[in-house]
Amino acid sequence: MSTRTLISPAQVARPRGRVLYWTVFGVVVLGFTLVFLGPLYWMASSGVKDAQEVVRTPPTLIPKSFAPGNYSRAWDVMDLSTLLFNTLFYALGALAFQLVLDVAAAYSLSKLRPVLGKAILGMMLATLMIPATVLVVPQYLTVLDVPIVHRNLLNTPWAIWLPSVTNAFNIFLLKRFFDSIPKELLDAASMDGASPMRILRSIVLPISRPILGVVSIFAVVGVWKDFLWPMLTLPDPTKQTLNVGIYSLSNGVPVNVLIAALTIASLPTLLIFLVFQRNIMSGLTAGGLKG
Repeated sequence: MSTRTLISPAQVARPRGRVLYWTVFGVVVLGFTLVFLGPLYWMASSGVKDAQEVVRTPPTLIPKSFAPGNYSRAWDVMDLSTLLFNTLFYALGALAFQLVLDVAAAYSLSKLRPVLGKAILGMMLATLMIPATVLVVPQYLTVLDVPIVHRNLLNTPWAIWLPSVTNAFNIFLLKRFFDSIPKELLDAASMDGASPMRILRSIVLPISRPILGVVSIFAVVGVWKDFLWPMLTLPDPTKQTLNVGIYSLSNGVPVNVLIAALTIASLPTLLIFLVFQRNIMSGLTAGGLKG
């Protein structure tokens, strides 16, 4: 069955059609490149300009001044090493909790099929329609005085880790992948005497590496880019995340140094997506084994 496109192969084979095709293709690629990479270039180049050139109107496309020392100054003035360590610590902790608890929830809903499992999944997915800002107040009151144990979690990693565990989207992605694993494969392991936990550890998890990679990336990036929640729950400057720390220390800092700090802060997430972009796409589209 042939695939129908906007331009037929016969038209593309003609000289005029070939020129038109590549012209339109080049314009579209160039346009999207400018839209997505333009702000990144402006941010990185502004970090090496002096303060006067950064605020100049119209802005300069190529820096006339070159001061790479702005990046080292931003690293020292804003104590980015501490902020990076804090953010990495919170992100890895959230990743560990999400992998353990979200995988357990998705596996139970997909393969163990508990009573009212579909209703529970439906209520989980319904939470995706609730704006995150609506949940800020009840979550803050909860970490301020945790029910039953009556503990204040402000300025502790638990204030970041516990809310991040309840990620309905990641549970849905994991369950969708677990559903694609052939039931016959798990039944064969069960007949050999494997317990549900052994099946999860020895069969399901090795097969699920692509989707586990996607969930891991989402978990790390979700904590890395968050701003409002860490600002509310981590008022101690020594325990703040990267985004909150830069915001707190931005007063009195030259604008070029501030932009240099923002450039450094954005590099980890950019590198994660550049390095693992194939894993993200393969994890979102991968299925189980074909029986």
